[in-house]
Amino acid sequence: MKQLDIAEVARRSGVPASTLRFYEEKGLIASTGRRGLRRLFDPGVLERLALIALGQVAGFSLDEIARMFSPDGRPRIERERLTAKAEELDRTIQRLVALRDGLRHAAACTAPSHMECPRFRSIVRLAGGAGRRRTRGRARREARLRRAAL
Repeated sequence: MKQLDIAEVARRSGVPASTLRFYEEKGLIASTGRRGLRRLFDPGVLERLALIALGQVAGFSLDEIARMFSPDGRPRIERERLTAKAEELDRTIQRLVALRDGLRHAAACTAPSHMECPRFRSIVRLAGGAGRRRTRGRARREARLRRAAL
């Protein structure tokens, strides 16, 4: 099979050569040799880069993604980890939906001032705690925020 040089991998994957070198340093990908000063890669690196991109879009760190590959380079993705990430995304989606709905309410609210709208004031008050570290109290505030936005 024809080896791809780093420029070809960058072109085909859309991943800059500097990022490819960084991924190699982190152990996410491995070059198979060199042609002159250019690194060479097996064509399978393109699929691996696609898996890395998917992991990043899903919110996994590069270290977490690196642990999803076995020493021989094959994917070794724990289903429990995927389930946990899906649940985390569900919580994020719920928070974003509540925020979106609150903003839509604020945009359409007929109160003379947003701060005169009880629903908007409730949303602002509850959102004020969103910057704090997640605690049981914060989880309760976020649940109230979601209900208030409805």
